[in-house]
Amino acid sequence: MPQLSLHSPVGDLTVSEEDGRIVAVDWGWGRDQSDTPILVQARAQLHAYFDGTLGQFSLPVDPFGTEYCKRIWAHIQTIPAGHTQTYAEVARQAGGSARSVGMAMGRNPIPIFIPCHRVVASGGLGGYSGGDGPTTKIYLLALERRHLTHTTTPPTAGLHPALPDLLPRSSLPGLDPT
Repeated sequence: MPQLSLHSPVGDLTVSEEDGRIVAVDWGWGRDQSDTPILVQARAQLHAYFDGTLGQFSLPVDPFGTEYCKRIWAHIQTIPAGHTQTYAEVARQAGGSARSVGMAMGRNPIPIFIPCHRVVASGGLGGYSGGDGPTTKIYLLALERRHLTHTTTPPTAGLHPALPDLLPRSSLPGLDPT
């Protein structure tokens, strides 16, 4: 399976593809490197995302998982950058329970491209299985919020109401609601 690695602010990432579709993003540096067209595009889009110039990925993804997981992952791809939904909200809109949505998030083989970091608990941040866990989730949410504050969107728009109080102000520049 072709793969290509890159350095990122959340650690080294390795993107894997199969038949012209992204199938995995893993933390760490892959052993074998291939500059296939889709992987070169993936690397460029990830660099643009971390530079704050890209909020929505446009590459084809093909995550391995159950039909339920695929339905949940398709739904979370519709959550705009810088916005969040709770596990319960995703369950109401896409089916299942908050717990089953959380399990689907934990099984997401293509984090960042399929933005499971945008799904939070009703009373707080929730978990994150990529990188350094919740610290990485906070970083990704802060990155997206920071770049949205350059628009007319209020800094707290689209965030679960508890998040501004739960995330450290230093992690969310421009998120001071006062």
